[in-house]
Amino acid sequence: MKTCVAIIGAGPSGLLLGQLLHNQGISNVIVEAKSPEYVLGRIRAGVLEQGMTDLLREAGAGARMDREGYIHEGFSISFAGRLERIDLKGLSGGKTVMVYGQTEVTRDLMDARAAAGALSIYEAGDVAVHDFYTDHPRVSFVKDGEKVELECDYIAGCDGFHGVTRQSVPAGAIQNFERVYPFGWLGVLSRTPPVDHELIYANHERGFALCSMRSATLSRYYIQCALDEDIANWPDERFWEELKARLPADAAARLITGPSIEKSIAPLRSFVAEPMKFGRMFLVGDAAHIVPPTGAKGLNLAASDVYTLYHALRRTYHDGRADLLEKYSEICLRRIWKAERFSWWMTGVLHKFSDDPFSQKMQEAELDYYTGSLAGRSTIAENYVGLPFEDLD
Repeated sequence: MKTCVAIIGAGPSGLLLGQLLHNQGISNVIVEAKSPEYVLGRIRAGVLEQGMTDLLREAGAGARMDREGYIHEGFSISFAGRLERIDLKGLSGGKTVMVYGQTEVTRDLMDARAAAGALSIYEAGDVAVHDFYTDHPRVSFVKDGEKVELECDYIAGCDGFHGVTRQSVPAGAIQNFERVYPFGWLGVLSRTPPVDHELIYANHERGFALCSMRSATLSRYYIQCALDEDIANWPDERFWEELKARLPADAAARLITGPSIEKSIAPLRSFVAEPMKFGRMFLVGDAAHIVPPTGAKGLNLAASDVYTLYHALRRTYHDGRADLLEKYSEICLRRIWKAERFSWWMTGVLHKFSDDPFSQKMQEAELDYYTGSLAGRSTIAENYVGLPFEDLD
């Protein structure tokens, strides 16, 4: 088999890159180790930056999002018994975010790829990348008991934190930066109306909480918990009681509870691998970086990688501008570290790290300072809606 770009991983970043390239006449094959059902079963982010929504529309996969997604013009931060709203639209020059689940993004991209007749190979075993430091990289895998060799010009590693692409890089050629946080998020999905029409992030002496949503009838709630917490110790009743305790009284009184339809505990970490380019192989999204979900940056940061790689490949194939691919890592990392900083700041100012009351007071003072200043609110808003993509044209 031969193609221009071999894409490892059929998550949203791989599918988005593949669709954008296909629309530009650049052939690509997606190779995925799991089944389509498994990929769609991952419950992940639900807040999309405007840059991400624009890319989905450009890929021809944004119609259902525009019909069913929810545009949010702000969100609130709760601390010290107060509720402070950040006016995203007013403070960022008119930008907003879209609430639309990652599962739905993935489904829309799968449907668009199927309609375009582009090739995705699921349940590929023993996926390996070869010769990416040469002009003739290859991907090998086993499908239906037969070994397949895929020859390509470039490899895009969209296969996540545990994927094969980053693990295939020689140890001396890559540097990892990491911060593992001493707590996790206990998340509940419930078929109940959201407590508010916008998200609420809560700093509380008992720990962090987040009120989010997937739709007008589907809510997603989180509370900070210990990393070694046993989810069996958290029946629905206990979860709702603890969530109410961490919310402002007015929000707690409005909260409609119900049976959970999904419950899980997610660890939090910040991670960046440098560089992101190795010969003709490029790391994209979670393969290169992880952010704690506090700032809603994970999927959106992957989209900015896709934007950069897509435009660099487009200019390479259409205009002979291969120099842009050489700058891929440099361009991506500038935005990545700024998004890592914002997610690290949000995590640090909203979570309980110790029982020290001085630390709690410092967090409250920090939040009071930022929300009490036009410059502070604007800083939060411009980071939350997403910093601009670099123009490669």
